[in-house]
Amino acid sequence: MSEFSIATQFVHAGERRAAPLGVPAATPIYATSTFVYERMEDVDRVVEGDVSGFVYSRYGNPTVAALEEAMAEIENGKFAFCFGSGMAALHAALLASELSTGSVVLASQDLYGASLELLKTVFGAFGVRTVTADFSDIENLRLKAQELKPRVFLGETISNPLLKVLDVEKVAEIARKSGAKLIVDNTFATPFLCQPIKSGADFVVHSATKFLGGHADATGGVVVAKEDFDRPALMGALTLAGGVLSAWEAHSILRGLKTLGLRLEKQCRNAERLAEFFLDCPHVEKVIYPGLADDEQAEIAERILRKNYRGAVLGVRLKEDSREYVYRFMNALRLCTRAASVGDIFTGVVHPATATHREMSAAKRARLGITEGLLRISAGIEEVEDIIADIERAFEKPSFEDSFSESETVDFEKKNFSQAV
Repeated sequence: MSEFSIATQFVHAGERRAAPLGVPAATPIYATSTFVYERMEDVDRVVEGDVSGFVYSRYGNPTVAALEEAMAEIENGKFAFCFGSGMAALHAALLASELSTGSVVLASQDLYGASLELLKTVFGAFGVRTVTADFSDIENLRLKAQELKPRVFLGETISNPLLKVLDVEKVAEIARKSGAKLIVDNTFATPFLCQPIKSGADFVVHSATKFLGGHADATGGVVVAKEDFDRPALMGALTLAGGVLSAWEAHSILRGLKTLGLRLEKQCRNAERLAEFFLDCPHVEKVIYPGLADDEQAEIAERILRKNYRGAVLGVRLKEDSREYVYRFMNALRLCTRAASVGDIFTGVVHPATATHREMSAAKRARLGITEGLLRISAGIEEVEDIIADIERAFEKPSFEDSFSESETVDFEKKNFSQAV
C-alpha cells in the first residue's frame, strides 16, 4: 500500500487479511455490512446460490449464521433465521404462512398481549381475521377449526402470563387436518424443556432476548422451520422487511446459548421452590405453576415438557387485589428486579395488568384471570433462600417509604410498558 497516499492508506491498511489456518474456538463477531471478492464471477455465484458465501449482512452474516445453525439443530428444524427481536420473528413467521385478505388466524386467548396486538393492528389492517380460543379445550378447538378453516394456529408452549402448557401434539393434529400452519412461541419453555417441531409444529418462534441470551444484554428473535420448502418465504420476509439481527447481538445470544442448560436447571429448581413457598404464604391467594397438585394441566405438562421440569416462571395472585398494594410490594423488593422482561439470570417480577396486557381492556383481563393482584415471577440463578428472604421482607412492610422515593414511584406508575414481555 506504500505506493498510495497516506490518506488512502488510512482507509485500506490492515483490511481484508486472509483467514488464518486455525479455526477460532469461538465464533468471531463479523462486524461488517459487506463482503468483498477478488472476482465478480464469484460474487455472481454466491448471489445465485450456486456456492455458499456472504455478500451483504441483510442477506446473511457468519456470526448470525452460526446462531441460526445452532438453533436449527437444537430445535430439530431444517433451518432457522434470526431477527432483530422476538416480535420481528413472529411477524416473519406469520408472513411466511402466506396470509392474505380473508385468511383466518386461530390464536390462543392466552397469548402475550403484543402478539395479539400484532395480529389485530398489523395483519388486521390487511384483512386478516384473528379469532381467539381456549387452546386447552381441545374439543372446542376442533369445532372452531372446522367452522373457520384457519390458515394459521398460533400458541405458546407455556403461555404468558398464565403459564398454561400447550398440548402441542393435539393442536398440531388439528392444524394438520385443517391444512393450516402451526406456529408455536417456545420462548418460556426453550428447547431445554420442549422441542415443538418434534410434536408437529411448523414454525417455532423465540424471543432470544429472554432465556436464550439470558443476560439482559441482547435483543433478538429466531424462527425455526420444520420443512425446507418454507425457506424462500421466510427468507423473503427477513430480507425484504429487513428486521435482521446484528452480528453483535448474535454473538451475545450464541454465547448465552452455551449455558442455557445450566441456567435452566437452576432457574427451574428455584421456581419450584418459590412455588412451594408461595403455597404457604398468607399473602397469596393462588399460585400458578405448571404441574402443581391441583393443576388441571398436570398431565399435559408431564407429557410435553422435559421430565421433572416445569419451567422457570410462575405466577402468584395476591389476596389484596389492588394495584396500589402490588406496586408497594414490588417497590419494597431489594434483590428481585422490576425488569420488563423474563428469562434473565436475575429474578424479575412483572405486573401483567400494566405490562404484558396493558392495552387489553380491564374487563377482558378479568375474564382471562389477569387481575390487578397477579404477578409474574421469573426465577433467576441466585440462591433461592436469598430470593425468598427478599420477598418475605417486602411482604412485611410493603411501603413506598421503605423502597423508592415518591417521585420515583410516580414515574414507575406512569411508564408505558405496553410492549414489555
